[in-house]
Amino acid sequence: MKVLLTGGGGRLGTELRALLPDLGAEVVAPSSAELDITDGAQVREVVRRERPGVIIHAAAYTDVGGAERQRERCWAVNVGGTRHMVRAANAAGAKLVQISTDYVFSGESGNYREDDTPGPPVNFYALSKLVAEEAARAAARHLIIRTSFRPREFQYPVAYSDVFTGQDYVDIIAPEVALAVRHACEIEDAVLHIVTGRKSVYELARRRRPGVQEGTRASADVTLPGDVSLNTERWDRLRPQLLAASVRG
Repeated sequence: MKVLLTGGGGRLGTELRALLPDLGAEVVAPSSAELDITDGAQVREVVRRERPGVIIHAAAYTDVGGAERQRERCWAVNVGGTRHMVRAANAAGAKLVQISTDYVFSGESGNYREDDTPGPPVNFYALSKLVAEEAARAAARHLIIRTSFRPREFQYPVAYSDVFTGQDYVDIIAPEVALAVRHACEIEDAVLHIVTGRKSVYELARRRRPGVQEGTRASADVTLPGDVSLNTERWDRLRPQLLAASVRG
């Protein structure tokens, strides 16, 4: 299976580039200079040339605070870039795997299921990713993976104890995403939640940075959702089947 990966130099993309070949996938990961997702003509040309069976669209504008200051750039990357990938995927007959986020939910209740109605978005980044999801649904063959991850080490001195999430470190999340991607053409679901159990960001941070200071989201410079933990029952049922298929194949 040939996979075209956008965002191959990012946190998740870097991990996937190492993991997918071991699962039997040929990975092509152009740099941002070689594949500018905001340039529709360039996207079409690269996809036409590479002829992938699966496109993993992991490239995104992910700076939540920066999105408030650079709204046009955030929209061009997250929404415009996704629309370009959809058109190219449809032209090539490829399946689009859209990497999305738990921030598409408002964070009022938590334990969100795949078929729960997203929104309302609490900040501009969340809005851009929600619209990107809707754009991805225009791909004739698509899989939207909602996930959330940190670098291998928690990078901030303060972590919020009143923000709850299924987020985990990228080296824990990436193998799960890689498994789903490797079997993307077999997966019938349109949306999957791939995260770990509910915890506060402070709890998560202490696992790899024990000295982190406790804070609250009131001190953040952008509005943050309170509880965007995701229900993973669908993935929990599917995962053993895919692991068994990987062993057989």
